[in-house]
Amino acid sequence: MKTIVIGGAGFIGSLVSQALIQSGRDVTIVGRSAPGPHTSSLDCAYRCADLGNRAQMREILEPGCEVIDLAYATVPKTSYSDPAFDLLANLPGSVNLLEESMAAGVRRLLLVSSGGTVYGPPQVLPIQESHPTAPISPYGITKLTIEHYALMFHHTRDLPMVVVRPANAYGVNQRSRTGQGFLAAAIDAILSRRAIEIYGPSGTIRDYIHVTDVATGILAALNFGIDGEIYNLGTGIGASNLDVISLLRPLTESCGYSIQVNQLPSRRFDVEANVLDCQKLSSVSGWRAQVSLPQGLAEMWDHTLTRSSIP
Repeated sequence: MKTIVIGGAGFIGSLVSQALIQSGRDVTIVGRSAPGPHTSSLDCAYRCADLGNRAQMREILEPGCEVIDLAYATVPKTSYSDPAFDLLANLPGSVNLLEESMAAGVRRLLLVSSGGTVYGPPQVLPIQESHPTAPISPYGITKLTIEHYALMFHHTRDLPMVVVRPANAYGVNQRSRTGQGFLAAAIDAILSRRAIEIYGPSGTIRDYIHVTDVATGILAALNFGIDGEIYNLGTGIGASNLDVISLLRPLTESCGYSIQVNQLPSRRFDVEANVLDCQKLSSVSGWRAQVSLPQGLAEMWDHTLTRSSIP
């Protein structure tokens, strides 16, 4: 099976590509720039292309292939500074991909959206896929708009597609200074001997899912998902910023690092809590997250400490 992974060289994409290769698929990664360290050891093809270039996408897509779209040019935090850029940098290319997927006759398109942002403030926890969507960030609004376009293509033109909405992914090799990922930012602050900034009395509550579980969840939705359906990817367990710090403290103190916390006022654009119900995907595929937060956080700390050159 030929599988095209757009954005497959990134933090999540490289793990998805690896899982696909292990499943026996013929994988091609598509990225905007030259392949990076995450993909150097993967046994797959690599193509430099841009979603905005329809001629390039037309050349890459093949009849009967699978397509996984992980590409995105912004992150939630930075989307506030330039909402128009968030929209223009992401929506036109995504619509182009939908058009070219239809023209190529793909077997299935899997769109990776955002369970952490499209729902907005929750009415109930954990959040099911049927929960109202009222995002309060430009990032979440654009992600949801892309979902709506994909669903429109499915309902009006029979595009075979599914959507997955991952919670807050974390893990080894997550970049710490991109404005996305509290766990990576907290570890970076500790190793740099800076205070960890949290907003509000205990910070926000998030559903932290290990990147390997995101990868297996995407593969499960690709294999077993029903066309036109949306699937959450998460653990169903929430942890506040202070909960994370409590888990980190024994790890850091045993290595001679202390934790400082700078508590700041709550921010209006932060959703206070986001925890996902993932029974829908589990019911069709048997998938469940396997890596606990204490386990994944310890792995992340040990790996970052080993690679760090910070004294």
